[in-house]
Amino acid sequence: MDALNLSPLFRTAIGFDRLARMLDTAASADVSYPPYNIERTGEDSWRLTMAVAGFGQDDIEITVKDNALHVAGRLAAAANGEVLYRGIAGRPFERRFVLADHMVVEGAEMQNGLLHVTLKRVVPEALKPRRIAIASPTPSQPANDGTPAIQAA
Repeated sequence: MDALNLSPLFRTAIGFDRLARMLDTAASADVSYPPYNIERTGEDSWRLTMAVAGFGQDDIEITVKDNALHVAGRLAAAANGEVLYRGIAGRPFERRFVLADHMVVEGAEMQNGLLHVTLKRVVPEALKPRRIAIASPTPSQPANDGTPAIQAA
């Protein structure tokens, strides 16, 4: 398949660098390796699970930048023995996930050849909707609607 050149679309676009990068990455990426699951574990929490058999904790790098989670894996060269058949993929990989606003990575752990990355949406208090109480005038205060206040005798 020929590579798709999208540069003519972005010649006159200013500030769309991130979109161009995402399209470039999507067109050139191997979308099947390593396999992964994304699970919703709560109302505002998720877990990304990647199958990374053969990789150790030191072989994987996880970074977050500009609303993107980047997971990369590189194996150190094995020095002992000749491999007669390789059925477990050990090739380097890079996988990028676009994160929504206010998403934070809470942590990551390796267990039984699976990498688990825990994510949570943490909306700052200043951006959360808040309810505003409506004050009503007390009986001793005159009404502001222009009608005279009636006082009991």
